[in-house]
Amino acid sequence: MNANVPHHLPNSAILQNVLEMDIGTAYFYNNIVVVEAKEGVTISYKTGFSFLVKGLQYMGTKPWVYIANRINSYSVNPNDYKYLEKIPTLRGIAIVTPTDLGKQNAALEANFFNKDFIILENLSSAYDWATALLNK
Repeated sequence: MNANVPHHLPNSAILQNVLEMDIGTAYFYNNIVVVEAKEGVTISYKTGFSFLVKGLQYMGTKPWVYIANRINSYSVNPNDYKYLEKIPTLRGIAIVTPTDLGKQNAALEANFFNKDFIILENLSSAYDWATALLNK
């Protein structure tokens, strides 16, 4: 593992930027964004809009994948996936959650998103999936 990377990811994962905001932290690895929301927050279009705008400004026009690394417990408004779906450069979403309840919640969320969506137990699997999706 690369010592400069805060996650257990392949050496090819080069951390390019970190965006910290009230609701969480986004880690930008090439075309993959790993988001870790803070404990107890609610992620919605309203609470996450400025976070999303700053992230999109950073990503520019290149295709990218969003990984929600659910290391904390927080709420998501699944109706707001419709806004993410309209981002043309977003190729897919991976939800990383090791718990059964987390997987059940993510499976429900998947019904609200019509692009590639996967639920995995660890971040390195999600990173591999995202890399493969971007290489299609």
